[in-house]
Amino acid sequence: MTKEEVLDFINSNLSCYLATSEETQPRVRGMMAYRADDHGILFHTGKSKDLYKQLLANPLTEVCFYNENKSMQVRVQGRAVIEENDGLKNEIVAARPFLKPWVDEMGLDILVVFRITEARACVWTFGTNFAPKTYIQITQ
Repeated sequence: MTKEEVLDFINSNLSCYLATSEETQPRVRGMMAYRADDHGILFHTGKSKDLYKQLLANPLTEVCFYNENKSMQVRVQGRAVIEENDGLKNEIVAARPFLKPWVDEMGLDILVVFRITEARACVWTFGTNFAPKTYIQITQ
């Protein structure tokens, strides 16, 4: 796959699993990414969440996007950095109305947007199951 095909795959399959660590314990959870582009993969969480605290302590992460119909997964490893942009936060709240009551009650600062940078992807299918891994650089 090309970088553009990887980004298209991610944007068509925003449900994903994101891995972090807490001290020496791995943690993984289902997420819904917001979008992926040449600058990385955007997702959001709340400042009160363990995910936020784990990424502050260790920003290295891996996220896995899967499409059952294609029997394909794309794993992306990279560094999660906070994206300080109130315009982007407002865009996300408008696109995801379930966030609005939470933000109305606690303020926009409760929402934290992360961008996965230094991202490289590895594509897996049943056909490539035993092939050596190859990586596609998404961002620098």
